[in-house]
Amino acid sequence: MHYHIILTERCNLKCKYCYEKSMHEFENGLDKKWKYDMKAPYDSVVDVKKLKKFLKKGDTLIFYGGEPLIIIEKLKEIIEGLQGLEIRFCMQTNGLFLDKLPIKYLKKIERMLISIDGNEKRTDWGKGTGNYKRVIENIRKIRKQGYKGEIVARMCISEFPDLCEQVLHLIKLITEGIFDSIHWQIDAGFYKNDYDEKNFSEFVEKYNFSLTKLLNWWVDEIKKGRVWKLYPFLGIFDCLYHNKTSKLQCGSGYANYTINTKGNLSACPIMNSVKNFYCGDIDSNKKLKEINCNGKCLKCDYYKICGGRCLYWNYSQLWPEKGNELICKTIKHLIDEMRSKIPEIRELINKKIVTEKNFEFEKYFGPEIIP
Repeated sequence: MHYHIILTERCNLKCKYCYEKSMHEFENGLDKKWKYDMKAPYDSVVDVKKLKKFLKKGDTLIFYGGEPLIIIEKLKEIIEGLQGLEIRFCMQTNGLFLDKLPIKYLKKIERMLISIDGNEKRTDWGKGTGNYKRVIENIRKIRKQGYKGEIVARMCISEFPDLCEQVLHLIKLITEGIFDSIHWQIDAGFYKNDYDEKNFSEFVEKYNFSLTKLLNWWVDEIKKGRVWKLYPFLGIFDCLYHNKTSKLQCGSGYANYTINTKGNLSACPIMNSVKNFYCGDIDSNKKLKEINCNGKCLKCDYYKICGGRCLYWNYSQLWPEKGNELICKTIKHLIDEMRSKIPEIRELINKKIVTEKNFEFEKYFGPEIIP
C-alpha cells in the first residue's frame, strides 16, 4: 500500500495556481457540501510508534505538505523511528529546502517529485523570481553528494498550453543528470472562480495540439531506442498495450491513502481533512474504506482507463458541465492519440528496438498519470 503523510499544511511559496487562487475560494460552496475536520492541526502530531505499528512490510510512505521540508525534524524523526521496518520513502516538494536535509536522510528517499513548470521564465512566472535557479542548484548539490534516487520534474500546466516546448526543455535537464522523469498536471477544475469558458476552450485546442506534437516526438525517440520517462504517456500506454483497466490511475481511495496531521486516513491528499473522505485511522486495524469516482464518469467509455481523472475534481464539481467536458476533452485526446500509436510501438518492441521493460514505471507514489 502507498500512503501520503501530511507533515504540514504550511508552505513557503505563494504560487499563482495554488495559494493565489485559494485566496479567491472562500465562497466556493464546499463548506456546505463537505464536513471539514477543524481539529486537524497545521503540523503533524502523528505518533511515530503508532505509525510504525500501522505500516506493513513493503508499504511506501510519501512525505507531503504543504511543503514537507518546512518541518525537517518531523521528517527525520519518522525516518529514524521507522528503522527496521522494510518500507520505502518518497517525497513531493518544491525543492527550495533540499539543501537543508542531510544527505543521509535524502538517500533514504527513493523517489522525489520536485515542482518545476518548464523553463526558467515559465517556472518563475508561477512560483516567483529566482525559484527555477534555486531548485536546479539544490538538485545539482544533492546529486554531487551522491543522491541517485529518481527525481521527477512535476509540472503544473497553467494558462500556457505549450506543453511540448516546456517538456523538451526539461528533457535537456534529464540529459544533464538533474531529473530522471517528467509528469504534468493541467491546472483545471480545482477552483471554482478561475473558470473562463472562452479562454479555457482556446487553451484546450492549443494544449491538445502541443500534446500530439510531444507524443510524435516521443515515438520518434522510441524508434531510436530511447523511451523517455513521461508518466502520462507511460501510464496510458501500459493500459492500452496490455489491455488493462484501471480505477483512478493515482491509486487514491484503494491503493493510495493519506495520513493527515492527526492520524486519520483519507482517500486523497487534497481532501486529507475532509470527514466525508475518511477511510480509517492509524489506530485501527480494520480494512480501509474504498472510495472511487462516481456520477457521469461511470458511464463514460474512457472510464476504465481514466478512472475519473481525480477524486477531488470528481466530487467537488466546482466547474460547470461545459468546463468539465473541456477537461475531459484533453483526457480523451491523450488516450485516443496514444491508442493510435500502439501498433507502431508494438512493432518496435517486436523488432527489439526497445523492450517492454523500457516502459515500466512505479505506480501510486505521486504522478497522477491523468493530467
